[in-house]
Amino acid sequence: MPEEEIITRPLDPDEWRLYRSVRLTALADTPEAFGSTWDRENAFPEELWRERLSRRNTFLAERRGEACGLVGVVPTGPRTAELVSLWVAAGARGTGAGGLLVDAAVGWAADRGLAEIRLWVTDGNDRAERLYRRKGFARTGESQPLRADDDLTESAMARPVRRGLNPRATH
Repeated sequence: MPEEEIITRPLDPDEWRLYRSVRLTALADTPEAFGSTWDRENAFPEELWRERLSRRNTFLAERRGEACGLVGVVPTGPRTAELVSLWVAAGARGTGAGGLLVDAAVGWAADRGLAEIRLWVTDGNDRAERLYRRKGFARTGESQPLRADDDLTESAMARPVRRGLNPRATH
């Protein structure tokens, strides 16, 4: 059986309802992976969802026309960006969707001539860390609490971004 095509595409502010739905699903599915919570973000008004989409570069993964993953990339300096909030639906894990989302974020950074892309991974999230390592990320030695109100920690990872690197966002 041939693999099903997975595509990634950027979301725009008019797609805030779709973004909200996928983001809340992610927070409910794997709350330990994120610095925010479902309760906090469920209360966000439309304006905040639109604002997030306008200041982040958010990519959606789709399979058979259905959302199956999400990632954001945020500029953090003149030559750096941070990959944020990567999530893949349980039914799409292991299909390559996560790698395509990372490629979309790295490609976005490369297209803008950035030198480095960073991220934070929750300690113990071995599957995510393996994905990031396959995509060229390495731990930096930095760590911090995931949220102020619990004992989970997260570690920083980074990788260089090379100009001209714009991976294709299909699988």
